Formats: sequence, structure tokens, C-alpha cells
Amino acid sequence: MKTILFQGDSITDWYRLYDTADIKYDDCLGMGYPTFVKGRLGLDNPGKYRFINRGIGGNRIVDLYARIQLDFISLKPDYISILEGINDIWHGRDWNNGVDAEHYNKVYRMLIEDLKRYLPDTKIMLMEPFVLQGCNTTDTEKDPGRADYFKKNTAQYSEIVRRITDDYNLEFVPLQQKLNEAAVVMGDSQIAGDGVHPTAIGHEIIAREWIKHFEKIK
Repeated sequence: MKTILFQGDSITDWYRLYDTADIKYDDCLGMGYPTFVKGRLGLDNPGKYRFINRGIGGNRIVDLYARIQLDFISLKPDYISILEGINDIWHGRDWNNGVDAEHYNKVYRMLIEDLKRYLPDTKIMLMEPFVLQGCNTTDTEKDPGRADYFKKNTAQYSEIVRRITDDYNLEFVPLQQKLNEAAVVMGDSQIAGDGVHPTAIGHEIIAREWIKHFEKIK
């Protein structure tokens, strides 16, 4: 049986169980795209995969790197999926605790280099950071440049992730365009209510894109 590890922030976390460090597998994946992926892969491939979700709400790339031994290497996964970036941007706007593009790129590369060093046979997928229009990402009277800040920075961080996947021969999972297309049809609030956290429909879109790209590396 092969192990798939999901890593990231609250988008990945999305109400997973945290009771003990021993909780690892399928019954604690939360309510987001990892569970949707498990449903599809588990049905189509009985007994072939087990799933671990170690996403943590509020995490930035520096937080993932700090957890590399406990929540990556020690689990010895066959596949690692990472979705990280929106908090690096968001926290810089609201709490002066973000990670600028230069350091985001540097730490992300450190993470990948260490993963490839200690888990040389593990296949890695990097998911594209994304943003839509919602209550957390639109202009306000006190913050009139907010929407532009999120849009420009998310595009920049997305390009960083894309370059990292190219440089290290990893699988890139594009998300922004698919989410945008759905938002045109249904409205942003139906895809990510606050502009950051996906709805069930948003998570389904992410899961479908994830599976499409997983098929290339499995």
C-alpha cells in the first residue's frame, strides 16, 4: 500500500482531526479536497493507497519547513502534495507576519531540496496558490488596494511555484484558471466564500485537478 501525504494550510487542513500525533490515516482527513481525492482514488483503487493529511490552518512556507522532520520525513510517504502560499501573502497584509516573495522562494526551495535528499524516491506535487474575490480579499474603505494586492501577489507566488516544479522536475497542479472559470459561471462566493477558503464546489474542482495530475506520476 502506498502513502499519499497532503500538506499545506487551512485549505488542506479543513477540519481534519488533531487529537494525537498518532492519528495518521484515512478517517481524519477533514472536509476538503483530501477527502474528495480519497473518495475517488479509494473507490477506483481498493487497498492501493492510504492517506495522511497534515495541513495546519495559518501555516506559511516557513511553518512547513519547521515541520519537515515530524510531518514529512518521518512519515515516509510515497507521494507528497503541497498547497502553500496564500498565508504568506495574507499575513503580510493584515498582521505584518507574511513571507515576502524572495524568502518564499528561498524557503520553498530549501524544503524541496531537503525532501529530495531524505526521501529520494518520493514523488512530489506542488499545487498552485490561488485567490478569488471575497470578504477577505476585496477592497474596503480602510484598505482600498486590497484586491489588487492579493491578485498581484498570488500571481507572483504562483509563478514561483511553477518555476520550482520546473527546476526540480516535480508535478505542478494549476488551480487558478479552473477556479476562475467556475467563478464566471457561478460567482466567486460559490467557489470560495471569503476569497481564500473553498466551498464544497471549490474543493471538488481542486480534487479533480489534483487527480488529473496525480495520474501522470502514480
